[in-house]
Amino acid sequence: MPHVAVFDTAFHATIPVAAATYAVPRSWRDDWGVRRFGFHGIAVQSVAERLAVRRLVVCHLGGGSSATAVLDGRSVDTTMGFTPLEGLPMATRSGSVDPGILLYALRERGLDPTGLDEALEHESGLEALGGLDDPLGFAVFTYRVAQAVAGMGVALGGVDVIAFSGGIGENRDDVRRAIADLLAFLGDVRVEVVPAREELVIARATCQLLAAR
Repeated sequence: MPHVAVFDTAFHATIPVAAATYAVPRSWRDDWGVRRFGFHGIAVQSVAERLAVRRLVVCHLGGGSSATAVLDGRSVDTTMGFTPLEGLPMATRSGSVDPGILLYALRERGLDPTGLDEALEHESGLEALGGLDDPLGFAVFTYRVAQAVAGMGVALGGVDVIAFSGGIGENRDDVRRAIADLLAFLGDVRVEVVPAREELVIARATCQLLAAR
């Protein structure tokens, strides 16, 4: 029985160089392959395929959270980068932080790399802010998502629809409403709730591959 792999980064292969490139030493980029890959691609693709819209931002909000700019069905920017740690605050992950904080923790506070990894991936995000039902956690999360959506508007040249998916995106009307309120300056933007259907994308890719054998 053949094995089929459908990569979560594949949908983001269309991100242009300007959005995919980090301003780090060339040797890091050329020799180490450091660039922005993006994740949640299967989920985002499953949402984008069900919305006939030119300029779409998909906010996939759950245990992991990201915002992706989709132009004519193709990913042109996303908040996750080299790893799924970049971007929005998540359930237990920090999202983007000033790299100086990491150097401070390692050098000045004597934190070992293992402890740093544990802190950023399992002890941060909404976990560290008291969750979405805490006023600070709610404010930080909704502000950062709205900020990311506005940024995706740069990649799209405007926003026609914001689609929410994922456990938080689909089930927390208060979160969606707060984000939409922060983005009211964008004008007439439609908000949709579209459950992610990763299994359909994976099944179709598998059938296409097997049919081509």
